[in-house]
Amino acid sequence: MNSEFSTITGILDKFFSLLQYKYMGLIIRLAINVFALWVVAYLVPGFILSDLRATLVAAVVIGVVNTFIKPIVQLIALPLSMLTFGITAFLINVLLLWATSKFVPGFEIASFTTAIIASIVLSLTSWFLNRLASD
Repeated sequence: MNSEFSTITGILDKFFSLLQYKYMGLIIRLAINVFALWVVAYLVPGFILSDLRATLVAAVVIGVVNTFIKPIVQLIALPLSMLTFGITAFLINVLLLWATSKFVPGFEIASFTTAIIASIVLSLTSWFLNRLASD
């Protein structure tokens, strides 16, 4: 009986340790995305984040959009993307960022040109911070 209890306890310890590790990774990615949004708001005129709450909500919504909606839209636009050598994929990224700003209160993008520049800066900043965090 005692060995069964220790086996179950060991399994539960490993499970909760793994669960904590996964959530820590999620929190780190969210922090990186929030910081990347702040960098973009600082560098790109017309990319406005009103407060920390708006920044957090925008980071979560952008993450959800990029995880669930973007792959579907890119799959549908794949033939056009192949014809335009990937420009369509870039424009999808810009449009999804711009659409996100329309749905998140406190997050504004002044124009489509601002969305293009912000998309480039956000991609580069996120890539750099994620590379920094993974090393």
